[in-house]
Amino acid sequence: MRSSKIVFHNCIYNDMFEERTYRNQVYGKQLQASFRVVVKETDLFIRAGDNLKDIARESVLRHRRFLENYMREHAGFAEMLTPWEVRGPSPGIVRAMAYAGQQAGVGPMAAVAGAIAESVGHDLLVRTGEVMVENGGDLFIKSNKPVTIGIFANTSPLSLRIGLRLDTGRQPMAVCTSSGTVGHSLSMGKADAVCTVSASCPLADAAATSIGNHVQTAGDIKQAIEIGKKIKGVEGIIIIIKDKIGMWGDLEIVPLQEKKVEF
Repeated sequence: MRSSKIVFHNCIYNDMFEERTYRNQVYGKQLQASFRVVVKETDLFIRAGDNLKDIARESVLRHRRFLENYMREHAGFAEMLTPWEVRGPSPGIVRAMAYAGQQAGVGPMAAVAGAIAESVGHDLLVRTGEVMVENGGDLFIKSNKPVTIGIFANTSPLSLRIGLRLDTGRQPMAVCTSSGTVGHSLSMGKADAVCTVSASCPLADAAATSIGNHVQTAGDIKQAIEIGKKIKGVEGIIIIIKDKIGMWGDLEIVPLQEKKVEF
């Protein structure tokens, strides 16, 4: 089978199946049903209180249809690397992506993975009280018990050695990761992982990209964090490059030992 390339999310995807070994890992046993939903470039790993795979797939198809129709009608939206201004009626997912890009100073497609994860997550929360939706390193989480997220950082010795513990009992939260050394997302930087925490998954996604663009060496960590702190809605930042790490925000960081990955 000949391989071709598809441009989407300011990324380049190969149309042949690829296992996403770079997914962040979530540790916890409280959500018993887990399943994968793949629609074109969208590749979700979902954990919920019930098996809602069919509903999740319909949700992905619906939100992708809204987005794809908008992209066909608005030339340049998919390639825009600077903030996009929405004019006139538009789908909610487009407005969320545009707002996130405006806050972070990047194009709207920098928020697409987080926007899809959040849109599907909210749809599933109508049917279940707890859900985790992972989309290429971007996580939308609503869990009644605290969860620990192991951060994948490519070949860094810190990769999956530290975890971010979150309590999302009161409201859903998002943890999004951008990397200049692994994965498909477009990044102008060279960080192994830039992880952001926010109540908004599209915003966390766009912010991770924006912050990551400023990291070329470990010496850039402090300045990149200062830039990220100014993005309204960002509640926490973790930057990993090789064996160096920088953090900001009210974050609970825990060491990870060898354990079974539950999600």
